[in-house]
Amino acid sequence: MAQGTKKFKAQRPGSTKKHQQNKPKGLKKGARTIAPKKAQVVEQQKLKKGLEVAIRNKIEQDVTHKASLCLHKPLSVVKGAEGRGDPEGAAHPGTSSK
Repeated sequence: MAQGTKKFKAQRPGSTKKHQQNKPKGLKKGARTIAPKKAQVVEQQKLKKGLEVAIRNKIEQDVTHKASLCLHKPLSVVKGAEGRGDPEGAAHPGTSSK
Protein backbone atom coordinates (compact mmCIF):
# COMPACT_ATOMS: atom_id res chain seq x y z
CA MET A 1 0.00 0.00 0.00
CA ALA A 2 1.28 3.44 -0.89
CA GLN A 3 2.20 5.74 1.94
CA GLY A 4 1.46 9.44 2.17
CA THR A 5 -1.60 11.59 1.50
CA LYS A 6 -3.65 11.73 -1.66
CA LYS A 7 -2.78 14.56 -4.00
CA PHE A 8 -6.34 15.02 -5.30
CA LYS A 9 -9.86 14.02 -4.35
CA ALA A 10 -11.50 11.18 -6.17
CA GLN A 11 -14.55 12.28 -8.15
CA ARG A 12 -17.75 10.37 -8.53
CA PRO A 13 -18.49 9.31 -12.09
CA GLY A 14 -21.11 11.41 -13.84
CA SER A 15 -20.66 14.53 -11.72
CA THR A 16 -19.40 17.62 -13.48
CA LYS A 17 -18.31 20.94 -12.11
CA LYS A 18 -20.27 23.98 -13.20
CA HIS A 19 -17.99 26.69 -14.46
CA GLN A 20 -18.84 30.17 -13.27
CA GLN A 21 -19.13 32.93 -15.82
CA ASN A 22 -16.48 35.60 -15.65
CA LYS A 23 -18.59 38.60 -14.70
CA PRO A 24 -16.81 41.95 -14.62
CA LYS A 25 -16.62 43.32 -11.13
CA GLY A 26 -17.43 46.95 -10.47
CA LEU A 27 -20.00 49.30 -11.94
CA LYS A 28 -22.59 48.26 -14.50
CA LYS A 29 -23.60 50.29 -17.54
CA GLY A 30 -26.81 52.29 -17.55
CA ALA A 31 -28.61 54.76 -15.37
CA ARG A 32 -29.25 53.91 -11.76
CA THR A 33 -31.61 55.53 -9.31
CA ILE A 34 -30.97 55.41 -5.61
CA ALA A 35 -34.13 55.12 -3.52
CA PRO A 36 -34.43 57.86 -0.89
CA LYS A 37 -34.53 56.88 2.75
CA LYS A 38 -37.26 59.38 3.63
CA ALA A 39 -40.81 59.54 2.27
CA GLN A 40 -40.72 63.35 2.36
CA VAL A 41 -38.03 63.36 -0.33
CA VAL A 42 -40.27 61.25 -2.58
CA GLU A 43 -43.11 63.74 -2.17
CA GLN A 44 -40.78 66.63 -2.99
CA GLN A 45 -39.61 64.88 -6.15
CA LYS A 46 -43.22 64.26 -7.27
CA LEU A 47 -44.12 67.90 -6.66
CA LYS A 48 -41.05 69.13 -8.53
CA LYS A 49 -41.79 66.87 -11.51
CA GLY A 50 -45.42 68.04 -11.62
CA LEU A 51 -44.36 71.69 -11.56
CA GLU A 52 -41.84 71.12 -14.36
CA VAL A 53 -44.52 69.54 -16.56
CA ALA A 54 -47.02 72.33 -15.82
CA ILE A 55 -44.47 75.07 -16.57
CA ARG A 56 -43.43 73.37 -19.84
CA ASN A 57 -47.07 73.06 -20.97
CA LYS A 58 -47.79 76.70 -20.10
CA ILE A 59 -44.76 77.92 -22.04
CA GLU A 60 -45.82 75.83 -25.04
CA GLN A 61 -49.34 77.29 -24.92
CA ASP A 62 -48.01 80.85 -24.69
CA VAL A 63 -45.65 80.36 -27.63
CA THR A 64 -48.36 78.85 -29.83
CA HIS A 65 -50.79 81.64 -28.89
CA LYS A 66 -48.28 84.37 -29.76
CA ALA A 67 -47.37 82.63 -33.00
CA SER A 68 -51.02 82.30 -34.02
CA LEU A 69 -51.59 86.04 -33.42
CA CYS A 70 -48.70 87.02 -35.70
CA LEU A 71 -49.75 84.83 -38.64
CA HIS A 72 -52.39 85.79 -41.21
CA LYS A 73 -53.86 82.31 -41.39
CA PRO A 74 -54.79 80.04 -38.44
CA LEU A 75 -52.01 78.02 -36.85
CA SER A 76 -52.46 74.26 -36.55
CA VAL A 77 -50.25 72.47 -34.04
CA VAL A 78 -49.35 68.86 -34.87
CA LYS A 79 -48.66 66.64 -31.88
CA GLY A 80 -45.65 64.30 -31.98
CA ALA A 81 -45.27 60.73 -30.72
CA GLU A 82 -46.69 61.66 -27.30
CA GLY A 83 -50.13 62.33 -28.79
CA ARG A 84 -50.35 58.87 -30.36
CA GLY A 85 -50.98 57.06 -27.06
CA ASP A 86 -54.64 56.33 -27.86
CA PRO A 87 -55.39 55.69 -31.53
CA GLU A 88 -58.86 56.47 -32.86
CA GLY A 89 -59.69 52.83 -33.61
CA ALA A 90 -59.10 51.66 -30.05
CA ALA A 91 -61.96 51.05 -27.66
CA HIS A 92 -62.58 53.83 -25.17
CA PRO A 93 -62.94 53.01 -21.49
CA GLY A 94 -66.51 52.81 -20.31
CA THR A 95 -67.89 51.52 -23.61
CA SER A 96 -68.69 47.89 -24.19
CA SER A 97 -68.29 46.01 -27.43
CA LYS A 98 -71.23 43.62 -26.78
